[in-house]
Amino acid sequence: MLHTHNPVALQALMSETLFSHGETVEQAESVSAHIEPISQTSGEEFIYQGDKSNGVLFILRYADYPYFSPQAEDAFVKTIGALQLSLQNVAIVNLANPHNPNDFKQIMSFFQPRKITLLGVEPASLKLPHIAHNAYMKGRVATVFHTFSFEEMFADTAKKRAFWMEFKTFIGS
Repeated sequence: MLHTHNPVALQALMSETLFSHGETVEQAESVSAHIEPISQTSGEEFIYQGDKSNGVLFILRYADYPYFSPQAEDAFVKTIGALQLSLQNVAIVNLANPHNPNDFKQIMSFFQPRKITLLGVEPASLKLPHIAHNAYMKGRVATVFHTFSFEEMFADTAKKRAFWMEFKTFIGS
């Protein structure tokens, strides 16, 4: 169960617009009492989807969607499914969400990932060294794979093919 009174968190969690008509504050609080905060030991909170315990993290920046466009989400689910992963055993964080810190150290501290995939997120925006597209950089704790967003791959099948060849190796390692 999730508990929150944070309007940004509620916006990310809810897909419909909610209106109140004659509800008391107690009724509204009883509904929100079933939503727990998404926070961990670092003290910072992130709004994310999935499970961070497997150490596989996808970082994206989609301003128009909580995580992916419907077409991109379908492609993402099929892609990770081909490698025995699912939305339930990976973590996905959207840095376009104003609640999520755009700070690599905080991301590392909170998620403690071993494998990070930057989907359309430039490494420089996280103050990381240059990583070519469809290449990865090994750090002390985690390996970072930099690739295109799904929208970029939809527009160019060569990018999609190059991504798939390297991504299979990255996840399998």
